[in-house]
Formats: sequence, structure tokens, C-alpha cells
Amino acid sequence: MEYYLAVDIGASSGRHIISYLQDGKMVLEEVHRFPNGMVDKNGHKVWDSKQLFNEILAGMKKCKELGKIPTSMGIDTWAVDFALLDKDGQLIGDTVGYRDGRTQGMDEEVYKIISQEKLYERTGIQKQMFNTIYQLMAVKKQNPQALEDAETMLMIPDYFQYLLTGKKVTEYTNASTTQLVSPSTKDWDFELIDMLGYPRKIFTKIEKPGYELGELTKEIQEEVGYNCKVVLPATHDTGSAVIAVPSNSEDVLYISSGTWSLMGTELKEAICTKKSMNLNLTNEGGYDYRFRYLKNIMGLWMINSAKKEIADDMGFGEICDMASKTSIPSVVSANDARFLAPESMVKEVQKACHESGQQVPEGIAEVASVIYNSLAICYADTISEIEEITGKHYDCIHIVGGGSNAVYLNQLTAKACGRKVYTGPTEGTAIGNIAVQMIANKELKDLKDARECIFRSFEIKEYRP
Repeated sequence: MEYYLAVDIGASSGRHIISYLQDGKMVLEEVHRFPNGMVDKNGHKVWDSKQLFNEILAGMKKCKELGKIPTSMGIDTWAVDFALLDKDGQLIGDTVGYRDGRTQGMDEEVYKIISQEKLYERTGIQKQMFNTIYQLMAVKKQNPQALEDAETMLMIPDYFQYLLTGKKVTEYTNASTTQLVSPSTKDWDFELIDMLGYPRKIFTKIEKPGYELGELTKEIQEEVGYNCKVVLPATHDTGSAVIAVPSNSEDVLYISSGTWSLMGTELKEAICTKKSMNLNLTNEGGYDYRFRYLKNIMGLWMINSAKKEIADDMGFGEICDMASKTSIPSVVSANDARFLAPESMVKEVQKACHESGQQVPEGIAEVASVIYNSLAICYADTISEIEEITGKHYDCIHIVGGGSNAVYLNQLTAKACGRKVYTGPTEGTAIGNIAVQMIANKELKDLKDARECIFRSFEIKEYRP
């Protein structure tokens, strides 16, 4: 029996999932779960990278305890954040998180060098104030010594995989989110990097998902009690989730639903037009050099935050059910930057409703109802934009990831978008991670074979408009 380990770390939690093939179906077993979140340190919102790596090792040890030693493993996380390493491979400072305020005004610093339009033309990546390009400008302006001392920049999952193997590379799907990669060459845009004054030497070789990075170092082998290969999945969690969309249709529309909702389609060529830029659509790298043409939508971060504030003892299913029984008609602009990192999500939603003269929600049921309805409307608007740009019509929507369990939101999405909605698999990101490892180990032939296997293996639910 060949076992594969996916370490899937999201913004609020992480999990280790072991998988194997049985009778042509993928079987999953969660072996470890742990919390995650940004912490305030030295005036910044940072990730506790040391603790996260300890959790990675803890989950690997559990595989040994279960007698299920993986043939290979791979790590995926969120995008854009990075670690700077010195000449000895040691971390410089903290791993600052994307919700930190250090990038404020850094877009203008970048646009002094290259206009927003030219930047989009070169990279195809939507403007998000937390993109790596702006984070690096913040380091350059606020902490130049760190850039001077840096020998290497690794995206967060690449950093953890370096700690496991001693090998430094950057995986393609995550690299593309930096806004420093060319969609034509699929490599770093060194001309752009030089223009911005970032040191060339810190950018490591880009490798595709499926690349065998190497085996565990002797030290890690001794600690976890075994050796295995580390294979690069699509290390950007959305990249992995899109692999798990259980459809081989040429024209598939998906929502990877979790902390963020990433809504889009797969394209063979990037669309880097001004119109695409103005609609804030992005061309992120995908498996086998496909492009994930999508929009970042605030997603269930809003619900997660509201739950934490006023209903921490309740489950998401219960909140979803309560929201479905309210009749509050208010909606907010779900993608407004005001909801990115407010001091209080509940108060921000209430304030937005008050400012627009709508009924102000009270309590978790009404607040959740406003958020769910607002997300469904945002999805409908995004479909219109994607269809306008691509010239294609999409008959249905596939929702993968943890958010696919939100029954009320799925019903609202089908109704608002006027299309069938298919939901599942829930563990889309881990499944996509595992699929790449299985392809690399030749247990699955290719992406088409993997998606057919995923369709057979997991329950898919249907919602009608």
C-alpha cells in the first residue's frame, strides 16, 4: 500500500491527511489537526512559523505511530507571504502576514517605477495590497537591512519544505501570486525585479507541481522516525483546490470556498488586458501551466470573524441554519477592503448597512444572513464579468473546499447565479495536493485521470436555482 501525506495549512487551521487508493478510489484519513492564526509581535501581524513547523513534525510522527509511513508528502498553504533567509539559511526577522498594515502606501511606491496598467500587462496578477511585490517594497522602505542581509526568499510552504529537505526552490503556482512572474515565460520577471530594486539573488529556481524536491534530511528522519520523498504539490492552496474540481469539462467554473472565496475558470493563455485589470481578475499559475483566471472574494473569513466575536460556542452548520430563517434584506459589498482586517467584523457589517440606509443586523443569525446574501450576489456579479471577458457561458458552478458545507450559501448561490451548483469534495485542497503526488508516483496517469478518480471517490451534491 502506497500512502501519501498532504499537509494543508490554512489561515485559521492546519491538517495532515493521509491518503491511499483502494478499488480505484481515494481514501482519506485525517491524522492531525492544529490551529493557526496571525499573532501580534513587534508591531506587526505575523505567523508563528516555528510553532507551525513543530506541528508539521508532530503530524508526521503520528503517521509513524499509525504504521502508515508515506511514500511522499507535500505542503500547501495560503499565498503571497514569504520568509527571508540569510547566508546560513536562517530566518531573518518574522514571517509577516498578509493582513499586516505594512503595505499601506506601497502601491504608490511601486507605481512610481511602473504603472499599474503596465504591471498587469506584464504579470496578469490582480492588485491586492498584500501581494508580495508590495510586501517586498515595504521591506525595502522600512527595513532595508533585512533585504541587504537576505540570501534567499522562499514562499511559506517552500520555506517549510526547505526545513524538511535542505533544498531551496520556489513552486510555480505560489510564485505566480507574487506579481513578479511572467505569464509568458512562467519564470521570474528579472527585468521587473531589477526595476523595483529587489536583489536578484534572493529568487530561487521555479519548479512545477509534481517536482520531486528530495528526501528528508538526516536530522528530520531521526526526529520523525522514517524517511520519505517531498514532492511539490500546487503549494498555493487554491492551486491544489482547483486540481480537485471533479470535472474534465473545458469550460468549468469553480469556487474554492474557505477563508477566501476564489471564483474562476481554467485558461490555457493568460488574459492581461486593461478591461481584465479594471475588473480585478487575476491570472494565477495552475497545474501543468494552466491559468487560474479568477477573482479573490473575501469569503468565509467574514463569517469566521463574526462567529469568533459573538457566537464562538456555535457550529457553522447551526449558524448557517439560523441565517436561513431570517428575513433581513440588507447586503454589503463583500469585497470591500473595509472587511479585510477590521477591529470588529460585526460592527463593520452593521456600520456598512447603516451608512447605506439599510436595516442594521443584530445577532449572529442576521449578521450571517447579510454576509451569505452578500457573498452570493458577489458570486453572481463575478460570473457576469468572467463570461464577458472570456466570451464563454458556464452552465454550472463547482464549489470545493470547507465552504461547500454551507448549505444556505449554496442555495443562495444557485439562486443568485441562476445556475446549478455542485458541491464537494470538502477537503479539496488536501485532495488536490495528494492527486499531484499520486501522478508523480504514477498511481494516477494525469490530471484528467485524477479528476475522474476524485469524482468517483467523494460525494457531490447538487443545488438547483
